[in-house]
Amino acid sequence: MNVPQGFQLAGVTAGVKRSGRPDLGVIYSPAPLAWAYSATQNAAAAPCVARDRSLAAAGGPVRAVIVNSGNANCANGAQGVSDDVAFAAAAANALGLAGPEEVVSASTGVIGHKMPLQALVAAMPRLAAERSADADGFSKAILTTDLAPKVATASMASGARVLGVAKGSGMIHPNMATMFAFVMTDAQVDQETLRPMWQRVVERTFNQLTVDGDTSTNDMAVALSSNLVPTDADEVELVLGNVATELAKQIARDGEGATKLITVRVTGARTDVEARHAARTVAGSSLVKTAVHGADPNWGRILAAAGRSDVAMDMARAVVIAQGTELYRGQPLEYDARAVSNALRTADVLLEVDLGVGTAEGTAWGCDLTEGYVRINADYTT
Repeated sequence: MNVPQGFQLAGVTAGVKRSGRPDLGVIYSPAPLAWAYSATQNAAAAPCVARDRSLAAAGGPVRAVIVNSGNANCANGAQGVSDDVAFAAAAANALGLAGPEEVVSASTGVIGHKMPLQALVAAMPRLAAERSADADGFSKAILTTDLAPKVATASMASGARVLGVAKGSGMIHPNMATMFAFVMTDAQVDQETLRPMWQRVVERTFNQLTVDGDTSTNDMAVALSSNLVPTDADEVELVLGNVATELAKQIARDGEGATKLITVRVTGARTDVEARHAARTVAGSSLVKTAVHGADPNWGRILAAAGRSDVAMDMARAVVIAQGTELYRGQPLEYDARAVSNALRTADVLLEVDLGVGTAEGTAWGCDLTEGYVRINADYTT
């Protein structure tokens, strides 16, 4: 796997998940890392989110990221706060670091269940011993209801490499990054440059991703650089964005119960912000999602979703296109409904809307809404 220089990863089973699947992962660097952080805006955020925000505000480098899956350690009161610190401290101790201030912590799983700290601490030495330049174990250890790991890699002209590993399947909706994403690079980029760069990347990638309209309590996107390969900053941002886009699409494709990836492309907007917002609204519409699932070319749902997105739209100039077929251009168009329906019976669906008021563009990703989503979430804890 294309692991950048200066990174080691591992994943093991600590016993958090009843399934016996891997549930504890680590990203480690022998030297300090520049890093950037974006996290959920949910007011019920977990202790790991609050502590990591404090670490980011302090401005220092980090050396590791420790992740457990199967338990969110959220809404556990003061005990949850102290458990998160102890979790990071145990990782620092196993890795030979100065303390928890060098460790970004992340937890994901069921909310309101006490963190199984003893089991996690006991597994730390084994986790530290299994570090290698292979992301397979880590990519599996961070999963919850995901059907498959999410991994993306890329190389730059300078020879620098990027590796992105993510998890996410449900409780995903824009308002930060709405899942876990850890993107590593050995490109030379200082922290002062990386942080605003990462926020721009997050805005046009992970914040354009929606599965079910629910923003989670624990989610975060972290960029890490070992700063070993001199690289132009513009190239770094471009490639980080490409990797993040690929991860966002993988998450949408693996949405809980999903059978289709929906890409919504909006053009003709006044601004990029309005274009992205309209695209997110269409991608997140339950009516659009169910229509796509049923291969129903009900273009009125697409137009209505764009219209309620609170961005400017000229109905006389607006256009709606599904899978390359124009369905509306200022007025309803004649089209072969059976042919369009057949075109919608595929794993990748493209919906396009021209708002008719400008030249700005934006893209969002989502998935269809199926009976499978209801089944998964109806008995999530039982």
